[in-house]
Amino acid sequence: MNQLIRFVVAPCILIGTLIPQQTPAATQAQGWGRVNMQGAIIDTACAISAGSREQVIDMEIVPVADIIRDGQGITHPFSIELINCVLTRPNNKLPDWKHFQVTFDGETDGALFGVRGEAKGIALQIADGQGNIATPGKPLPLADISLGTMQLNYAMRLVSNNQSLRAGAYSSAVRFKLDYY
Repeated sequence: MNQLIRFVVAPCILIGTLIPQQTPAATQAQGWGRVNMQGAIIDTACAISAGSREQVIDMEIVPVADIIRDGQGITHPFSIELINCVLTRPNNKLPDWKHFQVTFDGETDGALFGVRGEAKGIALQIADGQGNIATPGKPLPLADISLGTMQLNYAMRLVSNNQSLRAGAYSSAVRFKLDYY
């Protein structure tokens, strides 16, 4: 039994001497931490309403026959609301705001917005209130800024991309940005 105690106790004493004691520097670091953050300060004429930033548009069920017959599905309107629009800049050395441009971007399918999923032979088309068709990554024509609140109206529809049609589910993500001039 004595031998067993020496066999177990001796290594435990040795391990206790090998474990480093807490240093004063480690003690001083307790209670301290770090937060990393990032952001941007931008100079814009308008803010985008919270309800307009992320929208989900249900394109509903469209029979393949409608796409074959009409080349497109039903038009689904959506809008982007701009709020707190001002024409003067905080830096009076810069010219006042007069115009803005909207650019839609996403997966491309030629001049259309591509879709993912089982469905084939279709893409999305976006048009503004004046009938200008959006091309992914290219800005729409300049428009005038108005004071206060502005509602920018658009329409999205499913269109044929002139490839073989196949029924199935699909989805797409389209981003937009506004540039002010």
